[in-house]
Amino acid sequence: MEKTSHIEHIGIAVRNLENAISFYEKVLGLKCYKIENVPDQKVRTAFLKVGETKLELLESTDPEGPVGKFIEKKGEGIHHIAFAVKSIEEQLAHAAKIGVQLIDNHPRKGAEDLEIAFLHPKTTAGVLIELCEDKHI
Repeated sequence: MEKTSHIEHIGIAVRNLENAISFYEKVLGLKCYKIENVPDQKVRTAFLKVGETKLELLESTDPEGPVGKFIEKKGEGIHHIAFAVKSIEEQLAHAAKIGVQLIDNHPRKGAEDLEIAFLHPKTTAGVLIELCEDKHI
C-alpha cells in the first residue's frame, strides 16, 4: 500500500467565512483563491495556501450539519486534518482492517472535486482525519 504523500489541507471551522478570509488575508498576507459551496456537507468553504499546504475555512450552511454541530459544541477552530493519499479505497479498507472506526465506508465527492473519506476521532487520538484523493492526477 502506498503511503500518504502530504498534508492536503487543514480544515478550520468558522462562524463567518468573510471575516475569517479577511483575517488570513490582512494579518497573514495569504490569498483566498477559491470559495465553494459543498451542499452534501452543508458547508461553504474558502481555500488559502501556505506554501504547498492549503487551509480550508468551513462555514456551516445548516446548524444541524457537521460543522454547525462542531461549532456549537467546541466553538471555532481546527476541525480536521486532511492527508493526500493514493488509492483511497485501499486506505479505507486497511484502516477498517486494523480497527479504525470509519465515518465514511466509501469515498464521496468533496470540495475541489476530490474523493474524500473521514476517519472517526475516537480511534485517531482525538483528531478528525480526512483522506483525500485527486483522481485527476
